[in-house]
Amino acid sequence: MKPPYDITGAILKLTTSISEKLGEAKALFLDKPSPDLRKKNKIKTIHSSLQIEGNTLSEEQITAILENKRVIGPEEDILEVHNAIEVYDKIREFSAFSVRSFKKAHKLLMTGLIENAGEFRKKSVGIAHRKEIVHIAPPAQNVPYLINDLFDYLKKDEDPLLIKSCVFHYEMVFIHPFPDGNGRMARLWQTVILMHQYPVFEYLPFESLISQTQGDYYKALKSSDKIANATPFIEYLLNVIDNSLYELLRSNVKKLTSKERLEYIADIGLNEFSRKDYMNIFKNISTATASRDLKKGVDEGILKIFGKNNQTRYILNKRKA
Repeated sequence: MKPPYDITGAILKLTTSISEKLGEAKALFLDKPSPDLRKKNKIKTIHSSLQIEGNTLSEEQITAILENKRVIGPEEDILEVHNAIEVYDKIREFSAFSVRSFKKAHKLLMTGLIENAGEFRKKSVGIAHRKEIVHIAPPAQNVPYLINDLFDYLKKDEDPLLIKSCVFHYEMVFIHPFPDGNGRMARLWQTVILMHQYPVFEYLPFESLISQTQGDYYKALKSSDKIANATPFIEYLLNVIDNSLYELLRSNVKKLTSKERLEYIADIGLNEFSRKDYMNIFKNISTATASRDLKKGVDEGILKIFGKNNQTRYILNKRKA
């Protein structure tokens, strides 16, 4: 059964904006960041996700733990960080559409913190925020089939994955399948889902913006609960993702070298193309720069050239690309 939500004008506008930014991020090689940027973003993600759940350790302390240095702090907080590091180190191993993989991630995340980590709850539960019960989760006996239905929706529904990842996040929090760790699992699994189609999300710490707008996060959850419809929460999360991509692009603006541009053409497997096509991909270069790039590609055996003047075309040399 498809979870209830509506595709609003705001959702369409945000998905378009996000898609454009994802294309730009790929063109700038931001889905293949340096090891230093990967480490920095992992630390930000872990810090932000755990901070929402009340973890007191700083980014500096998490960095020290990642580097196997001794840290003084609450034992449970330190264990949470160790577990989160292990999960994010293995994030590529998880299957976005597998309940078994989902439960395995929870076990890694919560081992030593709760009993029966990786297993669905056996008791009824109410969710509190600021000492107020804000949500009564579905009965425990309903959890297995509700989660299976949610994964079926994720696998089979034809809506864009961007939207489905937000729906999954909301519905998972609503179902509250585990005794504890549901919030951090919802945020983790949204990343796993998005990585299935967009590798850049492995290195995009959008959880830091959720942490910074935590009040709005809970407000959006409450609004969706009130109308039994995920639309307000989807709009909130898409806005967070859009802003996170904007920050990523703004902080990583750089000019690609001719080598990087030619590598990108080979990477995306562009078959036959003209200089104009090349410039449509790299919109910030001049005609002269494009001509120099393409000549270099031909000289180095990356490209083959045929035709003359305005009929000149280029194809990848498969043996060299």
